[in-house]
Amino acid sequence: MSSEEIDIYQPPHHIQTNAHCKSMRDYEAMYKDSIENPTDFWHKIAQTFYWKKLPSLENFSTYNFNSSRSPITIKWMSDGITNVCYNVLDRNVYERKIGDKVAFYWEGNDPKDSSKITYAELLKEVCKFANVLKSKGLTRGDRVAIYMPMIVELLVAMLACARLGIIHSIVFGGYSKESLGNRIQAARAAVIITADGTWRGDKLLNIKEVADGAIDSCASSGFKVEHCIVVRHVTANHNAGENADMDKIGCRPTNKIQFSWQAGRDVWYDDEMSRASDICDVQWMDAEDPLFILYTSGSTGRPKGIMHSQAGYMVYVATTFKYVFDYKEDDVYFCTADIGWITGHSYVCYGPMANGATSVIFEGVPFFPDSSRYWQIVEKYKVNKFYTAPTAIRALMKFGDDFVTRCDRSSLEILGSVGEPINSEAWLWYHNVVGAGRCAIVDTFWQTETGGHLITPLPGATPTKPGSATFPFFGVEPVLLSEDGHVIEGQGEGHLAFKRPWPGMMRAIYENYSQFVSSYFKKFPGYYACGDGARRDKDGYLWITGRIDDMLNVSGHLISTAEVESVLAHHPSIIESAVVAKPHKVKGECLYCFVTLKNGEKFDKELVASIKNLVRVKMAPFAQPDYIQEAPSLPKTRSGKIMRRILRMVAVGDRNIGDTSTLADESVIEELFRLRVE
Repeated sequence: MSSEEIDIYQPPHHIQTNAHCKSMRDYEAMYKDSIENPTDFWHKIAQTFYWKKLPSLENFSTYNFNSSRSPITIKWMSDGITNVCYNVLDRNVYERKIGDKVAFYWEGNDPKDSSKITYAELLKEVCKFANVLKSKGLTRGDRVAIYMPMIVELLVAMLACARLGIIHSIVFGGYSKESLGNRIQAARAAVIITADGTWRGDKLLNIKEVADGAIDSCASSGFKVEHCIVVRHVTANHNAGENADMDKIGCRPTNKIQFSWQAGRDVWYDDEMSRASDICDVQWMDAEDPLFILYTSGSTGRPKGIMHSQAGYMVYVATTFKYVFDYKEDDVYFCTADIGWITGHSYVCYGPMANGATSVIFEGVPFFPDSSRYWQIVEKYKVNKFYTAPTAIRALMKFGDDFVTRCDRSSLEILGSVGEPINSEAWLWYHNVVGAGRCAIVDTFWQTETGGHLITPLPGATPTKPGSATFPFFGVEPVLLSEDGHVIEGQGEGHLAFKRPWPGMMRAIYENYSQFVSSYFKKFPGYYACGDGARRDKDGYLWITGRIDDMLNVSGHLISTAEVESVLAHHPSIIESAVVAKPHKVKGECLYCFVTLKNGEKFDKELVASIKNLVRVKMAPFAQPDYIQEAPSLPKTRSGKIMRRILRMVAVGDRNIGDTSTLADESVIEELFRLRVE
């Protein structure tokens, strides 16, 4: 018997009995229907939402994946009219009558700092902030940048935008002022919503200072940010009032943070909210109107503005959440993702709320005050469904089982994994230690561009193999393609691509059609190519093998090598650089940088530190390289192209280089191995 057969884990019986999808036979029947009758399949689901105008069957789905025939087009429910905010808030309060149900438990960085908000309370806050946005002159189609920590006000801000048809562009709170400024300018967002600061473990982050720097960089490029709305978070006396300990690390309030204030531009969130009405009508939106732009790393070095639509995205994330997490109305769900990433958009905010779920959002980090923090939260709120990244799982494994087992995890039923492929060792620890061998594991594959899950187990139906994403979700039709574009049938490995769209798929790269085509549809006309490789085993299970293009997956963060190289080009000592991925036991991958110095420059510890800090400051802390290697010359072909394949082999110490006949100077290779960094 093969290892593939031995390592199959059947769905837990107690989950299977009450699951939305109870068996592989059920899954296969639903999947077949979704592929053979996609219009009827998705139309039936769409009818469960509120529509000002229900989409017709005649115009339900149109698409073209071949740019040589006509422009790339993806449309779903195009003649429907709805509003996403109405469907995730008003519908829950007035139609489902769950206004008193907790929408979110908020867990602060400090374990003693927590709060909760019901659907009815959240609706009032969203309406008030929508009126604040209107008072700033914002209307349907305008763009707003949001740069905030994981606090309830972040949800209020994005939902208020959705209520008014304003396109939100949320930027992860760990990005630098340069990265934030680039994204503000790219979206042409004249308003930014931010906070004073946040604690991340024992580190106090000055969010407002970063926002100010980004606003200044925009101004120096000729773009003016008109309004900056600031949430009083770490400086607010929410907990102990006048008796607060201002010196306690990791806790609110604090007086250790200072920032500038520009009258006429900067306003306090709570001051604005105190004057706003809690009644605000929704702006009814066409199904294909943009809901949000989310910037992700691009192969050109400039971030790509991934644009998602209203209705298709809403329907898809709601449906994937329901089935992948087998959501039930009494569940408590905890996703550890930051809302600044697509996982936070889809599976912290919109997907759970569209189902009327109760969720936990967490401001802090898994290691503060100690490495049992996630499991303390699971015990505190009796979490049933938990969703995190393999990077976090691997990091927590290092601290041993005791930090997990000391906490009551008996409420857990489903454990999710997201962001990168999970190795079998981490999968088994997650299953055996965190889940005590009784939880279903859903290893989900998807991307910012896809909006929601593409390849995933269903907890009550799918027998799982550690490390495999298993099978496609409803309406998703994956194929494996050879380098020359031929379909690989049966067992094999190749480029992962998709034959047709699903409702939650991105609609465009904001204001860059040519990049949209070249990034996803040019290499294999007629298919959406996601940039990842995959293999299919003899049982039909899909295994994601990683990025095929020049993107790196570092701790679940997708980073463009071109973007890092463009930052390195600004270092005064560097004349040329190349960045590749190196496997990392915790992060999955890390950055290994080869740098060629200008004549007279000295390669030493101080230079290495300055290079790492440059990337940290210009991009983000998670993008900081682990390895910097001096490269007197880079391996290039006679046409001047850098052979990154060779650099990847140098990074891991593999001397089986293979064919080097196209190299302009083969002696470069031995020098690179001599200077290799361990």
